[in-house]
Amino acid sequence: MLIRFKKAFEKIAMGLLSFMPNEKDIKKLQQTMRQYETDDSWQLFLWKDEDIIGLIGVKFLNENAVEIQHISVNPSHRQQGIGKKMVCALQELYPDKAVSSNDETAGFVEKCGTNDGSLKGSD
Repeated sequence: MLIRFKKAFEKIAMGLLSFMPNEKDIKKLQQTMRQYETDDSWQLFLWKDEDIIGLIGVKFLNENAVEIQHISVNPSHRQQGIGKKMVCALQELYPDKAVSSNDETAGFVEKCGTNDGSLKGSD
């Protein structure tokens, strides 16, 4: 299930975020975490089964649209549909918003397309 990021989960979140190709540098990673912590238009969610094993970060573009900025799953839990579950849970959390991706997340998000076409990757 998706849970909202809390400061107590910062180390776990940074670990998951570091799996993103553009977040390998520690300074960039710290800057991204600050963005999620200080900017109200950026929200970070963690995926919890028994443990926290995934992360999805979004930016609210306007009242009708949300863009997936980051999506990451612990490598030992990949190929189990966790990423797709996070995208679907995000859509359920914000059913009135169009969910899109940025360039970094587009390839994965396009693979998570739904039958009704409500999820589309960015061009």
